[in-house]
Amino acid sequence: MSKIEKAYSLFMVIFITMIVLTNIIGVKLFEINSVTLTTGIITYPLTFLITDIVCEVFGKKRASLMVVLGFFASILSLVFINLAVMLPGSEVWINNSLGYNSIKDMQNAYESVFTLPGFLISASMLAYLVAQLIDVRIFHYLKKVTNEKKLWLRNNLSTMFSQLIDTIIVNSIFLYFGLNLDWDIIIKIIIASYLFKIIIALLDTPLVYIGVHYTRKYIK
Repeated sequence: MSKIEKAYSLFMVIFITMIVLTNIIGVKLFEINSVTLTTGIITYPLTFLITDIVCEVFGKKRASLMVVLGFFASILSLVFINLAVMLPGSEVWINNSLGYNSIKDMQNAYESVFTLPGFLISASMLAYLVAQLIDVRIFHYLKKVTNEKKLWLRNNLSTMFSQLIDTIIVNSIFLYFGLNLDWDIIIKIIIASYLFKIIIALLDTPLVYIGVHYTRKYIK
């Protein structure tokens, strides 16, 4: 395997890991100074960082391929998660120390974390695919327009626009249809999540430069 393939494979593994983790941990809501956010913001913004580095170093086609493979990896992980949910529980599984006194209690707790209606998952995954592919295309377009200069500009603009689309669609679907929250709460969460992602996008700009620099240095 060449250095180019090794580097690309490493980015793909990290990217897919972040996507799958987002699906698993993203159902929880938490607060920072009374601002409600989804735990998916811990891992998901990193995927756009990786996408931009891959697009810059390896090109549009490989970045798009990584996004599509991440989509199918997510679907595969969700299939196995749902299979695990459907399997019958064992008496050994019961954990009285956590307040669960029966298999049914354990199963309900397990399902509350890992189970979402199929259409919610499908819609969220479609939003991910659209947002990531838009990110790749905007980044590639700006790369041409800027004559491969101003990496900071295409990194931030592509991420900001694609994250806006993803944040609105995914949060609207998940929070309204999944958790039945009121729209005033949903809008606040969308705004807070997007602002947080913008801050992350601005802060990770040096990481994009570092990632691009050392990746190019490695594959030479």
